[in-house]
This record gives sequence, C-alpha cells and structure tokens, in this order.
Amino acid sequence: MAGSESDDGMTPRELRSDVPALGEAAYFNFGAHGPSSEAVVEAASDYLADHEFGSGTTDPYEHAFGTYETVRERVADFVGAEPNEIALTESTTDGITRIAGAIDWEPGDVVVRTDLEHPAGVLPWKRLEREGVEVRVVETETGRIDREAYAEAVADARLVCFSAITWTHGTRLPVADLVDIADEAGAFTLVDAVQSPGQVAMDVSAWGADAVAAAGHKWLLGPWGAGFLYVDREAAAELAPRAVGYRSVEDPDAEEIAFKPGAKRFEVGTTTPAAHAGLVEALDAIDAVGLETIEDRIASLTDRFKEGVPDDRLLSPREYESGLVTVDVEDPEATVDRLADEGIVIRSLPHPDGVRASVHAVSTEAEIDRLVDALAAEW
Repeated sequence: MAGSESDDGMTPRELRSDVPALGEAAYFNFGAHGPSSEAVVEAASDYLADHEFGSGTTDPYEHAFGTYETVRERVADFVGAEPNEIALTESTTDGITRIAGAIDWEPGDVVVRTDLEHPAGVLPWKRLEREGVEVRVVETETGRIDREAYAEAVADARLVCFSAITWTHGTRLPVADLVDIADEAGAFTLVDAVQSPGQVAMDVSAWGADAVAAAGHKWLLGPWGAGFLYVDREAAAELAPRAVGYRSVEDPDAEEIAFKPGAKRFEVGTTTPAAHAGLVEALDAIDAVGLETIEDRIASLTDRFKEGVPDDRLLSPREYESGLVTVDVEDPEATVDRLADEGIVIRSLPHPDGVRASVHAVSTEAEIDRLVDALAAEW
C-alpha cells in the first residue's frame, strides 16, 4: 500500500516532539498549515546551503535536476503513481491552475464543481467564464454529494473538479465512483486531494482520476512550496500547458514545441528543490509512524472530541471520516480569538458558518479535553 510503514518506527508522540511550533499550544489547524519538524526544516535549509554554497565547484543545474527526480520518485511511491506521472509544483492551487491552463477551451464548454470546493477549486474556473465557459455548481447537503444530481450535471461536461476530503465538513467523497460517472460522460476528472496525504492512505491509480493536485504543508507537516500534481500518462498526452519553459519540453531549442511525456510537461523553469527536499523528509516521517497508526489515532481523538459536542452543534459526521471537525458557534471569529487567548488554535470557515478543528495524530487527549472545555461556553 502506498505510504506504508517503514522499518524505522516512530510514534506520533515522537514525531510531535520534533515540531517546535507545537510546544504547549493546543494546535488544531493542520487542515490549513501543519507546522514542520526540525528534521524537515533542516533538510530544506541544508539542501539550499549545499546548492548555493557549492555552486562554485559543482554544477547547480545537475544538482537540482537530480533532486527533482529523487523527489518525483518518492512522491510517486507515496501516492501510488509512476514517477513520470508526477509534476513538482508549489501548491494545490498551482497544480489545479496548471491543468486549467492546459486545455484548449471553447465557448460553451462546461466545468462542474461542487459547492464544497476551496477557492483553489473555484477561482480557476471563474476565470474561464470570461472565455465563455459555463461553470456548474453541484449543491450538496451536510458535506454529501447527491450522485443523481452530480451525474446530471456532468453529462455534457468537459471537466469535473471535486475534493477527496471536503475542507468544510471533513467528509470523504466517493472519489472512484465520481470519477467513473464522469468518465462515462467523457469528462476530464481533476481531484483536489490536499486534505488526504498525511492523514489517510491514498492511491491515485485506484481512484482513476485524470489528475490529482495536492501539497505537503498540511497533514504531512512539510514546508510551504512543496506541491505535487499527478497526471495520468494518457491524459497528459492530450494536454498542452500554457506556461511553458525549458523543463516542459524535449528540446528548448527546437523550432516546434514538443512537450515532455507525462507530467513533466507541467514543470516550467528554474526553481529551488529545497522545499521538496523538506517534503521527502516529511514523507519519511509519516511513513515511519505509519498511515494506519495515524488514521487510527485521528479516529480515536476525533471521537473523543465529538463526544463533547451536542448533536445540534456538530456540522461534521459523528462517525469518523477524517480529522477535520466543524462545529456551529454563534460568532465564529470571536470564538477563534477567544480560544487563541487560551492557547488553543482553531479556525473559522466561511461555509458552513462555524469553526473547524483539525485533529492530527500528533494531537493529545489532554489537548482535546482543553478544546472541549473551551467550547463548552458555546453550548
């Protein structure tokens, strides 16, 4: 299984002890930003130092390109892909935007998304409306998608974009089933999977999507700037990115552009691999703990949290689906500020109107109890 446990075992508590930002804070915002460990930061900074300080005696391009390949192989192994199906990006938004810019859109083309998407899965399609593209929004209820409504919406769609785990409710959408429905309609499928790596096992090959965008700065506890994009080999052959550079093509000096095969065509030019060097360290740490261990602990901790939340206040499923738990409060912004004063970090959401706690395996039972006690004033 992708992302399985390595021989170098580590407990969630040991992983936490290497993350300085956690300290005494009860941190529950991993769905937005997962603070990195000292090992991750050292891997990124050491790479940058080696690359820059050694450039007088070694070829910095050869150094960088070798690292690109190493990272690509490591990410591919983690998500269940082949290395040539992985492009290194800055973020999930970056990956989605690159796909949006690689299709030759025509007026009247249809894009379908859900009403649960992060702005990363909203804004690229809004931009295309200027070119006459129709954007259809499938309405959902309590983080669930109606398959009949979805099937009707995608019947004549050119592209479908949805999240594997919703950032609004923490629900898991049936990715493979939604991909199958879109495939039958002949639509390109693009999955926003940023809430998946690091908290659940993911296998992009089993999902069957044409493209999957994600990043390492949330549940993987990796650095900002370490995004990655999976693109199916056959799907990639039909895509012509608008952003093009010497890393995108077979021969940058050729008279005609010939894109590299696979996902590499989505990489453009000179970028430092430092953040992705940190990502490799983060992936190794997650694998050392083991995704099964991580998910079991997240389930246990979220169950503990939900036990303290009344039914009429819980906006996420009571049964475990992910570490993202959203609850209803009277004034979300004020609640976030009040809890911050008590050393508890959560976030507010624009939709649904509530606050969200992101519970990771590195969280503790004592922190969960602090959170429940702090929110008790809202009930």
